[in-house]
Amino acid sequence: MEQDIGERDERLPASEHRSVPRSLDLLNLLLIDVNGAIKPYLNVYLYVHRGWDDASVGLVSTVSGIVGIVAQTPIGTAIDAVRDKRVILLGALIALSLATLLVALFPNFWPVLAASCVLSAVGGMLSPAIATLTLGLFPANRIARRFGRNAALERTGNVAIAVLIGLVGWLFPDRAVFLLVPVCAVVSAAALYSIPRRAIDARRARGGGEGEEEQAPAGWRTLLTCRPLMVFAACVGLFHFANAPLLTLIAQEIGQARPDWSSVIVSVCIVGAQAVMVPMGLIVGRRAERWGRKPLLVIGFAALPARALLYLVWRDPYWLIAVQCLDGVGAGLLSAVKPLVMADITRGTGRYNAAHGLIGTVQGAGASLSFVIAGTLVQQAGFDAAYLACAAMAAVALGVLVTLLPETAPEKPWGGPAAWLRSGRPGRA
Repeated sequence: MEQDIGERDERLPASEHRSVPRSLDLLNLLLIDVNGAIKPYLNVYLYVHRGWDDASVGLVSTVSGIVGIVAQTPIGTAIDAVRDKRVILLGALIALSLATLLVALFPNFWPVLAASCVLSAVGGMLSPAIATLTLGLFPANRIARRFGRNAALERTGNVAIAVLIGLVGWLFPDRAVFLLVPVCAVVSAAALYSIPRRAIDARRARGGGEGEEEQAPAGWRTLLTCRPLMVFAACVGLFHFANAPLLTLIAQEIGQARPDWSSVIVSVCIVGAQAVMVPMGLIVGRRAERWGRKPLLVIGFAALPARALLYLVWRDPYWLIAVQCLDGVGAGLLSAVKPLVMADITRGTGRYNAAHGLIGTVQGAGASLSFVIAGTLVQQAGFDAAYLACAAMAAVALGVLVTLLPETAPEKPWGGPAAWLRSGRPGRA
């Protein structure tokens, strides 16, 4: 395993060098997807156990969603400014723990609204923070494999934690689920601080590049005029605009046919998609250098319109569940390749996390807007119209990706499907 995770760092004793990848593995496994697992459970908890009405739950979701979108870019900028990246992650773990404890102890409107805003803002920074920690720990020639490993372990942990949430919610009182976050946070913090600070190259962690002298970060104009970054942001925004409402649409349609099993079926859809994402992360780790980044993105983006159209083939709930599991291909490849593409594009700028935050803002805005449009289409024209609209937007995202996004790999790919997708190395306007 050692030859897969980085070169020997002479600053570290051999025992510490061996412990670094194990600690990072544990961090990824324990990375609770608060926005994908805890917040949906929070909505159910408020409806079922606390008797909240639709308007109150909707208001909390809307306000916290806006806060999460707006906060991503400032948080990314702050991560770049802090030299010890462990401090950022520790602060995030503490904030998430306090937020979930607040919900468990004071499940009233204002405490829940405050906690939900924290979950939305901080939950979205966990994966980027792990990515920047990884950049500082491993050299560029090993980063693709490590990012793929991170993605596979994160998804494996998500599946295990989703199952654990279900078991805890079934066996123990309704608030016990929220205590999982502090428990996982304590173990995560121990794993985090088992990584020595001297093992983390602060310059490289914020996208400063290999072997370069310390420089001031590039200005925002450099990011906003970087054509590959803007194209990639548009691709990600369009992808999530098309992808975000699909699970909700499936849940609504299945709920009409099987109301007694709707929550269980939705959980199966989520766990199934997460399970498919595990091999997608491994594929990225093994193929991103040989094939390049763009072919993997094209495969992921092509899976989305195909999935949206397959919903139209048959209305059987089991068919819809099986098709929904294909979300693991599209979202799995994108989530694994995205930090790698961001590292390629921002290398030398010192603005890796700021760019990540910018992408997160675009992604969140696209997803939020799509829920409104998809819901309106269902009311006016039915589920088929919503699926067709998602498929059309996904096709647009694929077209923009194929025609406008260059291959971002530093070295020209030499195998796989890259030959017919190669469009040159990235450049900055």
